Amino acid sequence: MATLPTIANHPDLKLLGGMLGDVIRAYGGEALFNRIEAIRSASVRRHIETPGGEASDAELSGLDLDEALEFARGFMLFSMLANLAEDRQGVSVDPGTGVDDALARLKEHGIDAAAVRDLLTEGLIAPVLTAHPTEVRRKSLIDHRNRIAELMAMRDRGEGTTPDGDAVDEALLRQIALLWQTRVLRPDKLKVADEVETALSYLREVFLPALPLLYARWDRLLGERVPAFLRPGSWIGGDRDGNPFVTADAMAHAFRRAAEAVIGHYLDAIHKLGAELSISTRHVAVTDAVLALAEASGDGATSRADEPYRRALSGIYARLAETHRQLAGSEPPRPGFLNGEAYAGPGEFRRDLVAIAHGLASSGGGTLATGGALGRLIRAVEVFGFHLATLDMRQNSAVHERVVAELLKVAGVEADYAALDEEARIALLSRELASPRPLSVPHGDYSEETAGELAILHTAASVHERFGAAAIRQYIVSMTQSVSDLMEVNLLLREVGLYRPGEPPQAAIMAVPLFETVADLEAGAAIMERFLAQPAVASIARARGYQEVMIGYSDSNKDGGYLTSTWQLSKGSTALKPVFDAAGVRLQLFHGRGGAVGRGGGSAFAAIRAQPAGTVGGRIRITEQGEVIAAKYGSVEQAAVNLETMVSATLLASMEPARLPHADQARFEAAMDALSATAFSTYRGLVYETPGFRQFFRQMTPINEIAGLKIGSRPASRKKSDAIEDLRAIPWVFSWAQARVMLPGWFGVGQAIAAFPDKGLLSAMHQQWPLFAATLSNMEMVLAKSDMGLAARYAALVEDRDAADAIFGQIRDGWSLTCEGLLTVTGQSRLLEHQPVTETSVRLRLPYIEPLNLLQVELLKRHRAGEADPRIEEGILLTINAIATALRNSG
Repeated sequence: MATLPTIANHPDLKLLGGMLGDVIRAYGGEALFNRIEAIRSASVRRHIETPGGEASDAELSGLDLDEALEFARGFMLFSMLANLAEDRQGVSVDPGTGVDDALARLKEHGIDAAAVRDLLTEGLIAPVLTAHPTEVRRKSLIDHRNRIAELMAMRDRGEGTTPDGDAVDEALLRQIALLWQTRVLRPDKLKVADEVETALSYLREVFLPALPLLYARWDRLLGERVPAFLRPGSWIGGDRDGNPFVTADAMAHAFRRAAEAVIGHYLDAIHKLGAELSISTRHVAVTDAVLALAEASGDGATSRADEPYRRALSGIYARLAETHRQLAGSEPPRPGFLNGEAYAGPGEFRRDLVAIAHGLASSGGGTLATGGALGRLIRAVEVFGFHLATLDMRQNSAVHERVVAELLKVAGVEADYAALDEEARIALLSRELASPRPLSVPHGDYSEETAGELAILHTAASVHERFGAAAIRQYIVSMTQSVSDLMEVNLLLREVGLYRPGEPPQAAIMAVPLFETVADLEAGAAIMERFLAQPAVASIARARGYQEVMIGYSDSNKDGGYLTSTWQLSKGSTALKPVFDAAGVRLQLFHGRGGAVGRGGGSAFAAIRAQPAGTVGGRIRITEQGEVIAAKYGSVEQAAVNLETMVSATLLASMEPARLPHADQARFEAAMDALSATAFSTYRGLVYETPGFRQFFRQMTPINEIAGLKIGSRPASRKKSDAIEDLRAIPWVFSWAQARVMLPGWFGVGQAIAAFPDKGLLSAMHQQWPLFAATLSNMEMVLAKSDMGLAARYAALVEDRDAADAIFGQIRDGWSLTCEGLLTVTGQSRLLEHQPVTETSVRLRLPYIEPLNLLQVELLKRHRAGEADPRIEEGILLTINAIATALRNSG
C-alpha cells in the first residue's frame, strides 16, 4: 500500500488550511471551529489514518441548521484552497508534453522544424470557451482565489511584503477572511451578459498576456516566426441552442464588450510604448514610413518635434481610440488629446505597428525591434484582432427547419416544406441557393421565432462588416441528421449576404454539422459524403481550405454509455477521413468535450494523442467548459502550461508515424467493437429499458435541486419533459456525480470486460493503443471518486424500495465488475496505483467530501418531506456547490 497522503505532506495546503481554521475561529467562534474540526478529524481518521470504515454521520447530528450551513461553507472553501495548492504544484509542463519534447520526438522520426512550420502555416488550434453551466463558484470567489495564488507566488519568491507594503502572510490571511465572508450562492440566475463578463475576464486577464509570450517561445524553438495558428474561440453570445436569452442584442453586446476589452488592452500597450520610445532624430536616422506616420499624427507638440516614434504612436493611439468609440460604443478609459480616423480593420493597425518595428530594425543591428513589448503587441493583434475571440453561432436543426418553412411559405415558394421528403428538400434548397433573390420580405408577418432568427443573422452580417471575417467563422448545427439540415443554414445566411451564389459561390460563415447521438455519429460520414458531393459546397470548402465537423461527447454518452460513446467518436472520425480525401477537402474536427469524463473530460494531451490517424492534420478545435476554464486558465502560468500541452499533442497527433502495426490495429478495433456492443446493451438496458429508472434517477440524485444553483442561463431540459432523452447532458452527469455514483463515466464497461474472453488481448490494447489506454485511465479516476457506500445513502431516498433495491443492486454490481475488470486489464492491485499524483489528489479530498454527502442526504430527506425552513434549501445548494468544488471535474 502506498503512503497515504496527509495535509502535513502538502506545505501549501497545511498553510492555507491552517489560515482558514484561524479565520473560522475568529469570525465564527471557537464553538463552531471545534464542531467543524471534530467532523474533519473523524472523517480523516476513517479515510486516511484507519481507512475502510463505514461512513458515519454521528458528528453531523449535533449541528443545528445555522451550523450546518457554516460547516458546508467551510468545507467548500477548504476544497477550493486544496484545488489551488494542487494547481500550484502543476504549473509546469509535465515531462514529455512540451513543444520542445514534441519537436525532439518528431526529429527522431526524421521530421524537422521546417516541416512543423509548414504544418502550422495551414494549422489552427482553438480552445473554445462555452457558457455550459458546470462552474458552481461565483466569480467573486474565483477572484479571491486568484489573489491568494498571486500572494503564494510572492511567498515562493521569498518576498516578505506585497508591492503595497503589506506583509505577504497577513495579506493571505485577509484574503481568506474575505473568502469566508463572501456569499457563496448566487441570488439570481445568471444572464447571458454575466456569462459574457466571466469569459471576458479570462480572455482579457489570461489569454491576452499569455499567448504572445507563448508565441515568442515557439518562435525560438522553431527558429523563425510562426504564423498565428493558436487562437481562442467562444460560444458565449452566439450559442442559441436551447437558450432563448441569446438574442441579436446579446450577440451585439458580446462584441461591444470584447472590443472594449481588446482595444483597451492595445491602447494601454501603445501608451506604454510611447513612454518607452523616446528616440530622437538627433541620434538616429528614421525611416520614411515612421516619419510619414509622425507627420500624419497631428501631434505638433514642440517637446516631441525630434521624437518621431512618439508622434507616430500618438497618431496610432488617436486612431485606435476612435476605433474603440465606433466598435465598443463607449469612450476609451484614456481618450487621448488628438483626433484620428478609426481603423478599417486590425490589418491596418498591424501595418502601422510593423512600420514602427521596421523603423526600429533599420538601425543599431535591430536590437530594439527584437521581441519586446512591440513584438508582443503585434502578435496580439494577429491573434485577437478587434474581436478578441472568434464567436461561433449555434442553433438546433429543428429551429432552422421551422424558420425556412415559414420563409418559403410567406414568399409563396413552398406551402408545406416540412412535409417534403429529404430528396425534395435538397432539390428545393439547391434551386434557392443558386438564386440571389432573398426570401424574407420587409414587414413580413413572421412568427417571433423566425423574426428572432432573422435579427441575429442581420447582427452577424453587421459584425462581419465591422469586425472582419475572423469575428464569426462557424455556424454549428445541433442535431444534424441530414444534408438539408446544413443547406438550410446556407439559405438563412444568404438572406443577409453571408452566402452568395455565383461562379464561384461564396460563404463567409461555414455551416458545421454537430453529430451528437450514437446514431448520428454512425451516419455522419454518409451525410458529409453527400454534402460535399454538391458542387457549390465542394467549391466553397476547397476555396476555404477545409470543412469542419463537430462531434459531441456529452449526448453520445447519455445516449449509449461511456465506452460506446468513446468508440463511436473515434470510428466516426475515422470514417470521415476517406470521404474528405475523396472530395479533395481538408477535414477539421471540433471536439465538444466537457469537464467530466462522462462528457469527454480527462487529459487533453492524451485525448488529442489518441485521435485516429490522419484526422488532426494540424487543425483542431476543442470546447472548454465550466469549471475546466478556471482549472486550466485560472492564471497566465496555468494557461501557458495547458496551451503548450495542447500544441504539443496536436503536433504529435498530426505528424508522428503510426505506432501500431496494421494487423494489431485491426485486432484491437475488432475487440473494441465487441466490448462496445456489450457495454451499449448493458447501459441501454439499465437507463432506457428498466421500468422505474427515470423515477429512481430523479429521486436518488439531487437533479431537481440542482436547478436552484442558478449557474447558467439555459434551461436544464430541451423540452418540458422529465424524460432522460430530453434532459441535457450536463445536469445528467452533474447529478450522478453529486450522488457519488459517476454512472456516465463507467457503467457497462465492467460487463463488457467480463464477457470478453481474451483478457490478454485487452492488456495488450492497454499497453499499446493510446485510445484504449486513455479510455481506461479516465474511467479509473471516475471509479476512484465514486463511493457505493455513500451512493447507497442516496438510493435510500427513493420511495419505491423494491425498485430502488433492484436498480441500485445493478449499479453496485456493475461498479464492482468494472473495478475488477480494470485492475485485471491494467495489472494493478488497486485503483490509481500507476497514477500516484492523481491518487494523492483523490485520497486527500475524500475526507472532505464524505461529510458533505451525508449532510446533503439528510437535508434532501427533510426538504422532500415538506420542511419549509429556507435554510434547508440553502444547505442543499451549499452542499451541491461544495461537493462539486471538491470533486473538480464533476460537470
